[in-house]
Parts: sequence; structure tokens; C-alpha cells
Amino acid sequence: MGEGGEPDAWGQHIVENLRARAVRSPDPRLASLAEELADYVPASEPGADYLGFAVPLRLRCAEGELRLLTTLTSFATAVDVTLAELHLEAFLPADRETAEILRARAARRG
Repeated sequence: MGEGGEPDAWGQHIVENLRARAVRSPDPRLASLAEELADYVPASEPGADYLGFAVPLRLRCAEGELRLLTTLTSFATAVDVTLAELHLEAFLPADRETAEILRARAARRG
């Protein structure tokens, strides 16, 4: 479920980011993908607490609910074409409970 009770907030967040990327770097395949994905996400209005840029991804696991925020890094001024197209995404815990669950999982594996 998304922030503010919106179950589709994460899906809408992904589609809007793809649309914005398609505007910045016109590519008919990217625009087509964004439109195809939009068909899978039910239309709904974001809640009052929707920020747009910081939509938590909520996942259920055996230990409870994980709330993760994503960060995106790109190399827009890179001279190398390959590096300029690279985008790195990391998911970080959005709250203390998520951080504790992830630490406990890492400790069990390590």
C-alpha cells in the first residue's frame, strides 16, 4: 500500500518517472513502455501527504512490513556515453523498524 492509504502510489511514481525521462531524452520505446505500464496501474488521486519525489516502497515479509525509499544517481555530465547512460538506484530504510529488520536479516546471513 502506498503512502496515505494509496495502494497504487508506487506504481504511479514509476510511471511518472518514466514519462519524465521520456520527455528529457525522447525515445519512442521509453514513451511506449511508460504508457504500457500505466495500463497496469489503476488511476487514483494521490493523498494529501503525497510528495512525489519520496514515495516509500512497502513490502511485506515474514518479519513485518518493510518501508524503503529509493535514491537515483546518474552521471549527466559524463563524457563517456556508456557512463552517461548509467543510472544507479539504491533502496534505503524509511524508518527504524525497517532498518532493524534488514540488520537482523544481514546478521543471520553473515
